[in-house]
Amino acid sequence: MAHPKRKTSKARRNKRRSHHGITEVTLAECTNCGAVHKYHHVCMECGYYRGRQVLNVSK
Repeated sequence: MAHPKRKTSKARRNKRRSHHGITEVTLAECTNCGAVHKYHHVCMECGYYRGRQVLNVSK
């Protein structure tokens, strides 16, 4: 089995993990009711997605 010849330094290890950070969720405004929802998700306030009603939401 292969073994590392040298210990990986903390700097090298952390450079490799620089892309692992959590990004903020992108939000969009519903064109039908104006509520804020996640991109590419149905608006839970009115049930619309891309101009069409896909859920029946009772208020």
